[in-house]
Amino acid sequence: MALKWMNDWSRANPKDIYAPAIGIGIIGAVLVAATLLVSLGQPFKTSSVQTGPRGEGAVVVKFASDRNTPDPTIADYMSQDPIKPQPGDKLAKDVYKNVQVLGNLTEANFTRLMVSMAQWVAPTQGCAFCHGNGDISTYSEDKLYTKVVARRMLQMTQNINENWSGHVQSVNEAGVNCYTCHRGQNIPSGVWYRIDPVNKDTMGWAAVQNRVTIQSQWTSLPSDALEKYLLEGKNILVSAQSVRDKTDKATIQDTERTFSLMNYIDNSLNVNCTFCHSTRAFWDTAQVTPQWATALLGIQMVNEVNNDYLAPLAKVFPASQLGPKYQDAPKLACNTCHKGYQRPLGGMDMIKDWPELASSAPPKY
Repeated sequence: MALKWMNDWSRANPKDIYAPAIGIGIIGAVLVAATLLVSLGQPFKTSSVQTGPRGEGAVVVKFASDRNTPDPTIADYMSQDPIKPQPGDKLAKDVYKNVQVLGNLTEANFTRLMVSMAQWVAPTQGCAFCHGNGDISTYSEDKLYTKVVARRMLQMTQNINENWSGHVQSVNEAGVNCYTCHRGQNIPSGVWYRIDPVNKDTMGWAAVQNRVTIQSQWTSLPSDALEKYLLEGKNILVSAQSVRDKTDKATIQDTERTFSLMNYIDNSLNVNCTFCHSTRAFWDTAQVTPQWATALLGIQMVNEVNNDYLAPLAKVFPASQLGPKYQDAPKLACNTCHKGYQRPLGGMDMIKDWPELASSAPPKY
């Protein structure tokens, strides 16, 4: 059939030699592309996860390649089995001086945790990151700010695992430890500092409108959403069902801040609005998905952590580690732990091997 078509074309158009070649080339390219798709798979294939009741569009759609790609930092996670205490084992507080948080651990488990923390937070510097380059007799000193901060972070980790299990163990046992945030870095990625107001010369509300910032996820939305909702504890009250509803106490600025925060949360977990909400009724908490409650607990948890543990450390951190505008301490938010994944580190159990971090109470081995 194709040969007859070419012969007929050549007789009718003896000087036009390009059209048949182009046609054959297109057909060949289509065949090659089809062959590749069959043999290599569909590169743009998507998969869906239902997040709420059927019929409400509560579905998160992702490219299958993204969904099946694990967090690359999982490979670098170091863990060790706990050492079951034996009668007569010495406690850390009886062996070392100035052990304020983990003194009731056995010496073996205390050392095991310290070595792991060095790998989680400072794999290059090692123990010297908190204790300096002196011999072990100097390890009790609090001369380095890193040691003072690390002590407070241990208390923070115990508090999160003990009192915020509704967020960090919403699906199964997972919890957090130092690696959840740090991933081998001294300062975790995803921390934030206050930057608003950046534009003080604008008349009216100078919330960095139409100026992209990292806080607003590179959009022109307000840059103070993290500050208002994850530090000052401002309630999210946007619930109007019509424009300028007089019964709604939220301002237009509150609405814009809410969009900014929601955009940040979506990007931090690599999900969309339907992960938590029914898009036909954002205002109706009776139509939300189970993840909505987990996210709400997360917002409350982050507020507590920022106010009780991180913000006060501005007096401890050196100037080089403080915010560039207000000299505030680094604070955490969703992305600090999630880093673009729905569940940090794929939902790995971060306290199974570390009962010392599961609670401020004596560990259960």
